[in-house]
Amino acid sequence: MLKVMKDVTIYTHDGVIENGYIRFDEKIKKIGIMDEYVAVAGEEIINAPKGSRLIPGFIDVHTHGGYSFDVMDADPEKLEIQINSMLQEGITSIFPTTMTQAPEAIEKALANIAESATRIPQIQGIHLEGPYVSVIHKGAQPEEYIKAPDLEEFKRWNAAANNLIRLVTYAPENENTRVFEDYLVEHHIIPSMGHTDATRAQLAQSKVSHATHLFNASRGLHHREAGTVGHALLERNIMAELIVDGIHVTPDMVKLAYQMKGVDHITVITDSMRAKGLEEGVSELGGQTVYVKDKQARLKDGTLAGSVLTMDDAFRNMMLFTGCSIADAIQMTSYNPAKEFNLAHKGDIVEGKDADFVLLNTEMQVSETYSIGRRYQWEEK
Repeated sequence: MLKVMKDVTIYTHDGVIENGYIRFDEKIKKIGIMDEYVAVAGEEIINAPKGSRLIPGFIDVHTHGGYSFDVMDADPEKLEIQINSMLQEGITSIFPTTMTQAPEAIEKALANIAESATRIPQIQGIHLEGPYVSVIHKGAQPEEYIKAPDLEEFKRWNAAANNLIRLVTYAPENENTRVFEDYLVEHHIIPSMGHTDATRAQLAQSKVSHATHLFNASRGLHHREAGTVGHALLERNIMAELIVDGIHVTPDMVKLAYQMKGVDHITVITDSMRAKGLEEGVSELGGQTVYVKDKQARLKDGTLAGSVLTMDDAFRNMMLFTGCSIADAIQMTSYNPAKEFNLAHKGDIVEGKDADFVLLNTEMQVSETYSIGRRYQWEEK
């Protein structure tokens, strides 16, 4: 059914439309200013509350789970509930993210995501994180399953995933990396450095164009060796993920990354796990017990194990920590990932794109989410 939202401030990549309207069904049909609005017979009218802002739906390219569910559960019903729950955060496109586990568990999870993607339009790709990572910076990746890249194994996994793998996190210093990277690039899969001990010299020989959760689980910045972090900050072609919860990366370091990389080369992620959206207590990640307290998820030894961050909190935190504008925060949560992964119908409010957008109230809280034109509403937080 054709709908129109009236009297709302609309944020597009090209600028802000004050006192605007947007007409849509599954696609965006028309946007403009209210002075130019002409009613269409039979359209449903949605009057936006005063002071509301309409922004593009968030795109999370790195999330393992939430709301008691995990991608590695390989359960189609649970995955659908998980993704539907994330709509309340404003996430309208998602890359379910696997983690280091036994090969058969990874393959089963990938096949489940691929099958679910035929029914769940929010699934726009898959992020394979591990098992081709570094033991030195394993983070919460179980060490017993970590290995060097195995191209034949990856080909089998991508076939099980119906070729939906769009992003792979690996350690570029591992054996067999150059051949593996060549295959990824040839098949339009983004190679990402993460859970890695690679030096800048090693990375100079690599084809990485993405940095998984910058600063976390990688060789850090040092004045005698720039490391993984230094390489990500110095190379303009690398898109850097940031977990903007103030825990994985302190506000000052978020600001440093923002000032060095600029708004064009940062993608905000949640890296969320099963415990997101639940009460504090004991949870699980990759077969490991996780303890959640004070908005932190940690293994028994204190290692951070993903996050319980919501995407709307990350959006607000990005503005709080850096002083960036709403438009800049939108670019880092929507526009950049859509551009990087060639999600041509996502990431912006433009005629012809999918009707994926988020209505924010005057407190910048999500009041409604629209996914492929379908309206989801919640009580204000």
